[in-house]
Amino acid sequence: MIIIPARLKSSRFPQKILADILGLPMVIRTAKRVEGLDKVVIATDSQEVIDLAKKHNIMAILTSENHNSGTDRINEASNILGLHDDDIIINVQADEPFIEPEVVKAVIDRVKQSQDDFTMASAYKEINSSLADDPNHVKVVVDGNGDAIYFSRSKIPYNRDHYVDLQYLGHLGIYGFKKKSLNQFCSFSSSNLENIEKLEQLRAISCGKKISMVKVSSESFGIDTQEDLNNALLIFGQKE
Repeated sequence: MIIIPARLKSSRFPQKILADILGLPMVIRTAKRVEGLDKVVIATDSQEVIDLAKKHNIMAILTSENHNSGTDRINEASNILGLHDDDIIINVQADEPFIEPEVVKAVIDRVKQSQDDFTMASAYKEINSSLADDPNHVKVVVDGNGDAIYFSRSKIPYNRDHYVDLQYLGHLGIYGFKKKSLNQFCSFSSSNLENIEKLEQLRAISCGKKISMVKVSSESFGIDTQEDLNNALLIFGQKE
């Protein structure tokens, strides 16, 4: 199941999930983008979003206003839905209206392959040095097994000797879990790293849990600001 956490309030871009994306509200455009892969549910704190989803024949669940992260929100939704421990749950952010379905499928496949007791997966793509400078584009470093070592808004790794061909890895905010692992993740206390970087995935890293990463090709990016929205419409509007 794909669950889209949709918090209406946003400090950097108020009500961004309702912004028009080629004739559809952003959260609806995102849901439509991935509905061919699995059942889609929107988990929101807003009755307005519930009503909007109903208008577009998309299932939506009203959740608490007090969640600190989207993952906490989808966990509540999965409990309301009564999903089973081995069910696969994919968290697709509401501000990814141009995410490629094949990217989401890659994360689904990675979760299916996992034999670990704690199953959490995500995705990354190669980005250039200029894009890596932007703190809104989260970076990740991975180990030889393809598991995440650390995520940061800072430019990591530090290019001390100025390797010309260094490729940075940009994190895509898509997470895959088995239901049991999602419950476990949300039982962990918020870590100092999570609170400092404002990156929820660091909660798992701080608890010594593995996040299995899959490399993908993607032109999509999360929309955090009005400028991001303008750029996305310029890039993707010509392709629709």
